[in-house]
Formats: sequence, C-alpha cells, structure tokens
Amino acid sequence: MSDRVFAAIDGSQYSESICDYAVWAAQALDAPLSFIHTLDNHSQVAEPDLTGNLGLGTREHLLEKLSDIEEQRAKVAREQGGYMLDAAKARAMAAGIADPLCLQRNGTLVETLVENEKEMRLLVLGKRGETAHQASGHLGSNLERVVRELHRPLLMVPKQFTQPKNVMMAFDGSKTARKGIEMLAKSPLFEGAACHVVIVGAETAENRSQLEWAIDLLESAGHHAAGAIRAGEVEETLRAYKQEHGIDLLVMGAYGHSRIRHLLVGSTTTTMLRNAHLPVLILR
Repeated sequence: MSDRVFAAIDGSQYSESICDYAVWAAQALDAPLSFIHTLDNHSQVAEPDLTGNLGLGTREHLLEKLSDIEEQRAKVAREQGGYMLDAAKARAMAAGIADPLCLQRNGTLVETLVENEKEMRLLVLGKRGETAHQASGHLGSNLERVVRELHRPLLMVPKQFTQPKNVMMAFDGSKTARKGIEMLAKSPLFEGAACHVVIVGAETAENRSQLEWAIDLLESAGHHAAGAIRAGEVEETLRAYKQEHGIDLLVMGAYGHSRIRHLLVGSTTTTMLRNAHLPVLILR
C-alpha cells in the first residue's frame, strides 16, 4: 500500500530542509512519515599493489590493517547515520509528527528506495547528496537514477524550506501532464495554494483549449488558478514566469512527450533543474 511519505537523509546541507518538507507533506497528506538512511558498503580503500619484494607475512599484515580500517569506517558510518535519523525524528516530532519511522539500510540509495517503493506515496530528496560535489553544476547522480527507476512522485528540495503558496505546473498536454493537473486539483498537498499552468509553445487553438481545460479543472476544485501560453525556450520561459509570479514550487511530469521531458530524462541534466532554488515535484 503506497501511503507513506519517505524522506532520504544523509549528511548533506539539504537534510534539515528534506526533513521540513517531508513533515509539511506528511501533515498535508495525513500520511505516516519514514526517514531512510543508506549505507553503501562498497570498499572505499583500494587494495594496494603488494606484489613487489614484500614477504608474505608483511602482505597479510597490511591486508589485515586495511580490513580493520574498513570495519571501523563502517561502524562510524552506522553511528553517524543513527545520529542523523535520531535528529530528524526529533525535529519531526517537534513539528507535530506523532511517530516517524526511522530506517537504516545497507546498499545503494536507489536499490533501497526501489525495495520500499510499494509503501511510498511521495519521496522527498535533496538536490544533491553528501557525496556530490557542492560546487558542481550537475545534480547528484543519485537523483537522476531515482527519477529513472522509481514510479512514485518525487519532491526535490533546495536547502531552505518555504511552505509552497504559489505552484506552477509546466504543462504540455501529455497524458502525464493532464494527470498532474488532476492531482493538483484534488491533492491536499496544494490546498490553499494558487495554481499556475504554463504552456511553452505557440498560441494555437489546441494549446488554448488545453490551457482552458486545466484552469477550469483547478477552479472547479476551489483553487485560484491562472495560466499562460508563452513561446520560447522551455527553461528560460518557465524561469521568467516563476520570477514574475513568485512561484515557490514547480510541478513537472517526468515522461511527457515534448521538450519538457528532456529536462528530466535527457542525456544531460539541463539548466532548469541544475539552477533550481525552489522545490520541484516530479510526477510519474
């Protein structure tokens, strides 16, 4: 049963924000909350080349030392993960979550999330994890793999929490995007938020019809709704609209049929997501 909000935390600068967005989502959805921390146990110390004139005893001694180092590192990593989970649980309980679940698992993040996918209603994840280069313009590779592998909504969050009040849906008329509008209309997550629908393309009768359908559906659900059709490059156009209207959450479908699809599943992560300073909800 996919009913839980999962929050993937690590030692990155995003962990507090992940916790806060997960609490907000769990409370809005009236859903239980789970924090998850993974321990990737692949060896981080390469075995040195000991094939020179060293004696066998010396080689075995060094290998034993390396094994001891790995064991100590794994122990420290487990303890650090436990402290992170405890801190996240305390933060969530202070915000009103009754009994968040804490999970620590061995393996890669993607494998662990896929294993828990059946229980997942929403996954909250930071833009970069602790192993990603902070100065890099690229998203963490974990996020790209999670988008490809999981079939649940994913909320990618920035470093600071802001409760969303103005939500923008990048709309292309695709099946996924129409489902996204339907989700916006009925989801408790967006109760009280203004919903904006933006089509990047030409002012055609088809696009106008799609936009009117989306706005009518949102308004019939009680939302204040607005929208626009704008020509131009997808990233630049959406960014400009975001700045003009104070958008604080972007909603996108991961597998639309238009250029928007390539923001998420193209061969190179694009400027829109790399430079995002607001949360992005990716629908599947």
